[in-house]
Amino acid sequence: MVPPDPHSHDHHGQGHAHAHGPASPHPAQAAPWSILRMPVVSRLGAALAVSACLWTVVWLATR
Repeated sequence: MVPPDPHSHDHHGQGHAHAHGPASPHPAQAAPWSILRMPVVSRLGAALAVSACLWTVVWLATR
């Protein structure tokens, strides 16, 4: 079996390989969703919901 080329790799099974030097970063990709684009009220609501779920897990684990 031939070892893979360290400079040419497939990302997330997309089927296309690309090459770049080890010092050059990957180009920016458009994000389909970003928490930074959410309004502040929505971000706070999401944070409270996640916090409530985590506290529920803690509460259930200590019962």
